Amino acid sequence: MYLLIMAIRSDALPTDPAALTEMVLALDAENEKLRVAMQTLKEMIFGKRSERLAALVAEQLALELGDLETGVTPPAAANDDTAAAKPLGKPLRKKARRNIGSLPKHLPRCEQVLEPEATACPCCQGQLHKIGEDVSEVLDVILAILRVLRTVRPKYGCRSGTDGVVQAKVLPRLIESGMASTALVSHVVVSKFAWYLPLYRQVQILAGQGIHLDRATLAGWVKRAAWWLKSLYELQLRMIQAASRVFCDETPMPVLDPGRHRTRICQFWAHAMDDRPWGGPSPPAVAYVFAGGRGEEIAGQLMGFSGILQVDGYA
Repeated sequence: MYLLIMAIRSDALPTDPAALTEMVLALDAENEKLRVAMQTLKEMIFGKRSERLAALVAEQLALELGDLETGVTPPAAANDDTAAAKPLGKPLRKKARRNIGSLPKHLPRCEQVLEPEATACPCCQGQLHKIGEDVSEVLDVILAILRVLRTVRPKYGCRSGTDGVVQAKVLPRLIESGMASTALVSHVVVSKFAWYLPLYRQVQILAGQGIHLDRATLAGWVKRAAWWLKSLYELQLRMIQAASRVFCDETPMPVLDPGRHRTRICQFWAHAMDDRPWGGPSPPAVAYVFAGGRGEEIAGQLMGFSGILQVDGYA
């Protein structure tokens, strides 16, 4: 082991190749530690406040300034199977996911062909033939189109008799005798709960296209859709509670309280199951149960459940 304190002179270099190799490795390890220490000190002195704290926390064990005075050890042999060490300093930015040079293949293609104004040869006036083409693709959008869906049901009768009139049955709709199609009601529900677009904003969007509706009308559509989906929700909740392992957690939910002219804090309980981490047979599922407050016992929501219940320390 060499104590690298004094400057190295040419006459002091060892003649043994093994000893000389050991000295070179020791010098390389010392230079690396000095470079790390200098980089960390620069970030602590000249960097931003957050960078100073990050450098101090991340590198406080890597400095090892005391080792520089006593000696160093040669670095371990290189191993391609070992994971590469993370670079020091600022963390590398995660590569952005962009569609550069290609667009998703699952999107439908609408092709338009742009022909030249003339296909006759300017020198001999002969007909030009196609020798190739240039193709370019851009991402396009078709905005939501409001339309009136007219359903016509012809009646057919017999001229000879009185009981021979036939006509197709009326197609079922989400809101019977209403003026909104099932697709429109579904669009309103998905926009509200999946894309967090409030009903009053949807009313403004519809008004921009010349359709003036009241927010209470859209609220009635949402309520009717919830009535249709209630049986599916109850089936999914029963399926989750029939599993052997169920996870439950609650999140606060402010609810309007008209009597007190303010909101009150209620709870949404999530009942979930997920066997994917260990390759179980059950598909992942989650259902939410509304509760008026934390005082309502979760045991009332799990009547008939028998298995392992995972919670996060709820008293």
